[in-house]
Amino acid sequence: VQLQASGGGLVQAGDSLKLSCEASGRTLRGYAVGWFRQAPGKEREYVAGFSRTGGYTYYADSVKGRFTISRDNAKNTVYLQMNSLKPEDTAVYYCAADKSIIQSQYRNYAQYDHWGQGTLVTVSS
Repeated sequence: VQLQASGGGLVQAGDSLKLSCEASGRTLRGYAVGWFRQAPGKEREYVAGFSRTGGYTYYADSVKGRFTISRDNAKNTVYLQMNSLKPEDTAVYYCAADKSIIQSQYRNYAQYDHWGQGTLVTVSS
């Protein structure tokens, strides 16, 4: 499966952005899908994700209540709605997918086989 992330940009603190992760080649059904981000000089971190069944969602504590992950199976696309953005949300955001990852590893970026190219989100104060 090939992933294409988009939707990043430059916004002010308090604004919103919606990122998209469009898959091609195969359906995302049966894949765990995660959004990760990496700020300069920092390790890649888990932001949000869907379980392999698609029935469960997971969030990092730092974004809970502000970010929402959703999906449109007809478009084979996963979204990340980001509200109340903060300067510390500034990072390159990546989407990732894996068909065999187990639940305990959903937040581990090293366990994902398929990655999008990343989209930059910059939040100014």
